Amino acid sequence: MTFLPPSWSRLTLWGEQGFWRLTQVAGLAVVTLLVGIVVQIGSLAWPAIERFGFSFWLTVIWDPVRGEYGALALLWGTAISSLLALLIAVPMGVGTAILLSEDILPLSLRRGLTPCVDLLAGIPSVVYGYWGAVVLNPWLHQLGIWLSGQGWITLRIGTSGSLLAAGCLLGIMIVPIISAVGRQSLLALPPEWREASLAVGASRWTTIWRVLLPGARSGIGAGILLGLARAMAEAMAVTMVIGNANRLPRSLGDPSNTLAAVLANQFAEATGLQVAALMYVGLILFGLVLVVGLVAEGIRPGSPH
Repeated sequence: MTFLPPSWSRLTLWGEQGFWRLTQVAGLAVVTLLVGIVVQIGSLAWPAIERFGFSFWLTVIWDPVRGEYGALALLWGTAISSLLALLIAVPMGVGTAILLSEDILPLSLRRGLTPCVDLLAGIPSVVYGYWGAVVLNPWLHQLGIWLSGQGWITLRIGTSGSLLAAGCLLGIMIVPIISAVGRQSLLALPPEWREASLAVGASRWTTIWRVLLPGARSGIGAGILLGLARAMAEAMAVTMVIGNANRLPRSLGDPSNTLAAVLANQFAEATGLQVAALMYVGLILFGLVLVVGLVAEGIRPGSPH
């Protein structure tokens, strides 16, 4: 048995205590930074909170000239575009997670496709927005004309932007998040589950549908909520495709706006009460994203209940 000199023992103890203190300081710094951000945004938003109160949430008008502000249209645009994104991204993300985690494709092909899917998460938002403005918006406009011509549905989609385009673009952007978290959740399941299900005669599809997806539902659900938070907070890409109209849309083809997009559009030129109104919008968005993130953390596998 090897014994360390007393001096080495003391150095080891001091090193462990120092590391423990350092982690405590780092954790407190993160919490302090979060609280500081909330306090700063709240202080800047206070003039708007005092003037408009809770009616800010229920008012549609956003008129900087007359000094009248309301976030209802922005809340509506954020909610609808995010829900559209989930309708597109959840089937694609979960399906991709299943494809890349199960023995459906050869291992070499799965290893090649996995980084390609993950690479979508690293594409800058402005690139997504540019693609949406140049390719997606005109394509949806032509699709609306074709559908109206067939007599199936009347959908007028403007070339300058629409709520439908924002939802489609956000759906594409959050697929990698849902796919990555879902894939890790499926891979974390005990392999005995698959073997036992196949041993009793279940098909591969039955094993996935009845055994694996229920077993990984908490992780998949957390990935979906993280994708929702990303969709709600996305600003630049949405700004380039949604049309930036501060009014309630009558259809998915109408231009609209979101909480994040109005911040990106107007903050640089805002003065006076408009700054306070935008900070009020930022405070609302911060709260919504924080709630979604906390719910996702609560249902994540291994989290305390």
